[in-house]
Amino acid sequence: MRNKIDPYVSDTAQQRRLYKRTLFVVVLSQIFGGAGLAAGITVGALLARDLLGTDAYAGVPTALFTLGSAAAAFLIGMMSQRVGRRFGLATGFLTGAVGAVGVIIAATFESVTLLFLSLLVYGAGTATNLQARYAGTDLALATERATAVSIAMVSTTFGAVAGPNLVEPMGRVADGLGLPTLSGPFLLAGAAYLFAGLILLVFLNPDPLLVARAIESKRQETTDTSVHKTESTHDSRGVYVGAFVMILSQIVMVAIMTMTPVHMRHHGHELGAVGLVIGFHIGAMYLPSLVTGVLVDKVGREIMAIASGVTLFFAGVVAAFAPADSLFLLIVGLVLLGVGWNFGLISGTAILVDATTPETRAKTQGSVDVWIALSGASGGMLSGIIASQSSYLMLSLLGGIISLVLVPFVLWYRRHLSL
Repeated sequence: MRNKIDPYVSDTAQQRRLYKRTLFVVVLSQIFGGAGLAAGITVGALLARDLLGTDAYAGVPTALFTLGSAAAAFLIGMMSQRVGRRFGLATGFLTGAVGAVGVIIAATFESVTLLFLSLLVYGAGTATNLQARYAGTDLALATERATAVSIAMVSTTFGAVAGPNLVEPMGRVADGLGLPTLSGPFLLAGAAYLFAGLILLVFLNPDPLLVARAIESKRQETTDTSVHKTESTHDSRGVYVGAFVMILSQIVMVAIMTMTPVHMRHHGHELGAVGLVIGFHIGAMYLPSLVTGVLVDKVGREIMAIASGVTLFFAGVVAAFAPADSLFLLIVGLVLLGVGWNFGLISGTAILVDATTPETRAKTQGSVDVWIALSGASGGMLSGIIASQSSYLMLSLLGGIISLVLVPFVLWYRRHLSL
């Protein structure tokens, strides 16, 4: 491995070529990863409702695969820190594929226990899909990190938008195989995660994180920089702020998104309409990424983090007051929800990457993604309880109001930076 890395350490042109190649490989894997991600989001709550016979626990699937993604995020981060992005990310996607197969078996035999266990394992794919964005930043210049994140994320759009709109066709495929209709999207998820993992395992070589670490080590030797000085560039405050922006965006987005399919089905919308709304939502989560990345790099991390809070607020308001039979307004609300999450994730990621060094980056990123996943699990779990005890309107409105906390928090951090 060292022989593969050495040519890149002192050759800037080689580094730039590897950076572009890494982005291409990440993009390719994310196309498949997005399709795998979309299955659980679209029909997970509906599958649980059918097996459990109640709406009160419809948020449990989202909570479970998000909880599973929390554990996976930590393990993938640790594995990436030790042996590189290639093996860490590939292992995560392949584990997600195993979870998808488990969901299919659970649905076939109507086993709630196996369903819940499989959703935990399936969550590894979600964690990997999210952590893959970091691979694009390992060799990026400081002025293009957000853009690198956005390129990795925008590629998820192709699979993520196609996934929900393949719900009905995959349901027919499942019917033809003698499987439950709602297990169909998980057939797609299993295959998609398998391909994503294999792409990274085969083509993400040499590993970008290991190369970045070797470059940093060489730079320290050349400039006679001490270990203590390098460690001092780790900005704990920046890590906390970046994490908070991503966590709050995640919890609000997951809570409203999880209960939207259930809310729609309650009011007579067909499964195809549910897939359409979620497809627009997931598209809005990822498609704006190229523009968002440029804005974060050019306009500023903090301004775009504030924009995230404001956009999520309007998303909650629109979703709350949209007439239940208005497909258009539901789409508008869920699109705003996706865009707000996109702003928060990319600006928060950029703040986090800026605040870390190659020596600690993967471990820190994995730890932060654990909290992002846990916040999503909390949002998914609480969303069903809040909606069943009050209403979808109250859930959406509460999410929008909570989002505004980002504004004063980021303004405080921005003032700290100017001191």
